[in-house]
Amino acid sequence: MLPVAVDALGGDKAPTEIIAGAREALAAGIPVVLVGPSDLVGREGFELIVASEFIEMHEDAASSVRNKKDSTLVRAAEAVRDGKASAMISAGNTGATMASALLRMGRITGVKRPAIATPIPAPGTTPTVLLDAGANAEVEPEWLVQFGLMGSVYANARFSIENPRVGLLSIGEEPGKGDTLRKQAYELFSNAKNINFIGNVEGRDIMTDKVDVVVTDGFTGNVALKTLEGTMRGVVKALFVAIGEPEYKVHADALMPALLSLYAQFDPDTYGGAILLGVDGVCIISHGSSGSRAMLNGIKVAKEMVEVDMVGKIRQALQQQ
Repeated sequence: MLPVAVDALGGDKAPTEIIAGAREALAAGIPVVLVGPSDLVGREGFELIVASEFIEMHEDAASSVRNKKDSTLVRAAEAVRDGKASAMISAGNTGATMASALLRMGRITGVKRPAIATPIPAPGTTPTVLLDAGANAEVEPEWLVQFGLMGSVYANARFSIENPRVGLLSIGEEPGKGDTLRKQAYELFSNAKNINFIGNVEGRDIMTDKVDVVVTDGFTGNVALKTLEGTMRGVVKALFVAIGEPEYKVHADALMPALLSLYAQFDPDTYGGAILLGVDGVCIISHGSSGSRAMLNGIKVAKEMVEVDMVGKIRQALQQQ
């Protein structure tokens, strides 16, 4: 397997934590190549693709990718395109990561727009795949149907879900609920081939076993994702505060292993990052606050998506539509 190209400068904790995660991946037998400046601190033991520029978090995605052709993100995407890397991963500027992958790798033939697919933990069952989680703030009904198809392929390949149930995120379960976009998409979904469409779903259904793939536009999806993340953190924090009271200490000690397991299940670092579906290569987008554990898990996901031929599976699914 070709190495996974890691943007060494991407993320709030770069480069120290990013390189630490990459080093753990290397120790686990996953080939890794760092992308960064020639004087990158901590690069010992790694191959390095030299990139003299870096795209900051606040920079405009499209213009920065056009103007900073020697940035770590652009060089990582080019490495995948040119067959020097099997996948790329970054915890840096999400928009610029997407733009780099789209402009350098290109889209899979037939893909209208790429979408960010994010696993959402669902207690007691497999994660729910939410897409689009931020790539396309405005969408067309036809794009949503294609998101549903790509999300189904991803849910099957990563989580071994047979015939994944696809739901359209709306304000009610009934077919007539939602705005014009949702109503038009519902009609298209109802007539789509090779998609197990179960109808509209609501926000409360995302973290349940009712649905496997939830489809929406990138604006709504990102708001839903951040709301769920904040809620989960708040609930877990409140729970630990409550059981930290002296009168509950004995019970808390007994419950702690289960609570820590629950916390790990809800921790975004467990999943390592989201995948940009629809580009002609594997691109993992990690959280900006990713530490070494998140980076290690993200690299593992990248390796897995290469090994299952995610790009090839999406290409085949599109041809069968």
